[in-house]
Amino acid sequence: MNEPDTTLKWYKVLNHVEELPEGRVTTVTAGHQGICLTHFEGKICALDNKCPHQGGPLGEGSIENGLLRCPWHGWDYHPCTGKAPGYDDGVATFPVEVKDGAIYVGIRQELPHEPTVSDIMVETMINWGVNTVFGMVGHSNLGLADAMRRQEGKGKLRFFGIRHEGAGAFAASAYGKLTGKPAACFAIAGPGSTNMFTGLWDAKVDRAPILALTGQVATQVVGTGNFQEVDLVRAFNTVAEFNHRVLSTSKHSELMSLAVKHAILKRDVSHITFPDEIQEMAPPKGDTAQTPENRITPLQISPPIESLDKAVAMLKNAKRPVIIVGHGARFSMDAIIAFAESINCPVMTTFKGKGQISDHHPLGCGVLGRSGTPIASWFMNESDLLVVFGASFSNHTGITDHKPTIQVDFDPLALSKFHKIDCQIWGEISVTVELISKRVEGAMNTIDQRPDIEERWKIWKAEKQRRLEDDHGKGVSSIAVFDAMNQFMPENAVMCVDVGNNAYSFGRYYESKQNTFLMSGYLGSIGFAFPAAMGAWAAAGHERPIIAVAGDGGFCQYLGDLTTAVKYEMDIKVILLNNFELGKISKEQRAGELDVWATSLHNPNFAQYAEGCGALGIRVTHQEYLPDAMKKILDHNGPALLEVISDVDLI
Repeated sequence: MNEPDTTLKWYKVLNHVEELPEGRVTTVTAGHQGICLTHFEGKICALDNKCPHQGGPLGEGSIENGLLRCPWHGWDYHPCTGKAPGYDDGVATFPVEVKDGAIYVGIRQELPHEPTVSDIMVETMINWGVNTVFGMVGHSNLGLADAMRRQEGKGKLRFFGIRHEGAGAFAASAYGKLTGKPAACFAIAGPGSTNMFTGLWDAKVDRAPILALTGQVATQVVGTGNFQEVDLVRAFNTVAEFNHRVLSTSKHSELMSLAVKHAILKRDVSHITFPDEIQEMAPPKGDTAQTPENRITPLQISPPIESLDKAVAMLKNAKRPVIIVGHGARFSMDAIIAFAESINCPVMTTFKGKGQISDHHPLGCGVLGRSGTPIASWFMNESDLLVVFGASFSNHTGITDHKPTIQVDFDPLALSKFHKIDCQIWGEISVTVELISKRVEGAMNTIDQRPDIEERWKIWKAEKQRRLEDDHGKGVSSIAVFDAMNQFMPENAVMCVDVGNNAYSFGRYYESKQNTFLMSGYLGSIGFAFPAAMGAWAAAGHERPIIAVAGDGGFCQYLGDLTTAVKYEMDIKVILLNNFELGKISKEQRAGELDVWATSLHNPNFAQYAEGCGALGIRVTHQEYLPDAMKKILDHNGPALLEVISDVDLI
């Protein structure tokens, strides 16, 4: 009697022999081993599922004339011995047992996993703080994905499988905007990688750190027109500040360290592409995961003394200064607000900086520019000095170039970017504010503008109340939507805003409390809001409510990823303004004295769509039902969508 082979581990691969009729084959898995299971001449046999020539899955083939034919290139093998008749090649076979009608296959005990290049690089990435990935697993990134799977199993990595790589890139961009730290987006070669471009450009132009990881076809076929082959290093050259292909000779942990370091310090895009043959390769001896210890400098840079002296002199002469803050000042607002309070100075924001000071603060004046309030514009016009922190003076911002101006920014290229500035200060914003504040303490004689601010808010709120009464009988007005949001939105919600009339109305009518706002600023990409909400949820959803505000045109761009939110139980609330039109574009066509053309939309019932995805969906067609519906959406535990049929003309 033969002793049992103790080196084998037996796996049940089919519950009953009847599941595999005579003359048929199927694919099963035993542990990590792919098996082609055959039923030939009354015998169940197990072969390696991978054809040795092109890797074709033999379990998807068929038995013809007593031979198993590879489905990819027609090579024949004996269904039980695995031999190729007339040739000296073949495929490995595995022992099979049938017990109580079930089929078992014996596989040699697997050896412990040996670290791969991907393991070293993923561990290094995590050590540098990049522990959140939005991506899609596919055939050209499987080795890298497997390394991520191992880290997820250890509780060190969170991976969100998205439905479109563009949504993954937007989610990672929003994560970077909210936290100042990079998340990663992840895709296969070719179309998966090119799908990420829009989200990467959004991160780049808004100075958000982000890491792009892409699979790639084998190095030897790059440039040959191979299936899904795109030279990704060349393709990413315009968007990525750091852009490299992993080579067998690379210092792999150092390569990942440099990628993350560039993303953090440059506040930009880093891209690494992983050729297929590299991903599961053993790393060179001695190459172990790195950490950021002693690899990154503190960033609290003081400004040049001559710039500081000039700014202090200008401030001492000012009677009605105003402070304007942009997105670049978002992590320095405590110091800026304290400075403003010490000199009784109004504070307004760019649209990208909305919410960095509460509209309920005695010095808060709302948003300046096209999406702003008349309050901010009034105070800028009445001022005798502008003090601008972290804003770029783009034409959408609305900062006048006719007033004496002090500009403070961490990026020297942002200083005087579009026109001459009277006083440019290069330095870390919080440090600069504190130095200025100490220098001017007790030396300024400014007018207390708080009473003027209070009066201007009264005037604007009265105007909003009059607009709230507008009703053309064609849907709910935008101001009604945002009035309801003013009443019911959580004070500390992170709010992700799309592009279009919905965004303009949002900037104008929503009164921020302790909210944080995320938007596609300089790129202005429609479709941003919902995937951005996924990124915000990953960053802060455990402690803050997450809201997406979108129009019908924008939400349709990535509506498939509502299923992603449901899958991962992302508690995201979507406020969707549906006017069946690209309303902003229609408005621009009219302003250009053109015919309105190709802007009408055919939409589904978005509330029903949300229900079909497993979320809560509510549709509102009349203003009086809006408060109750909004409360139900906000009280729901899980993803929810409020669809408001809105009037395209009442924005």
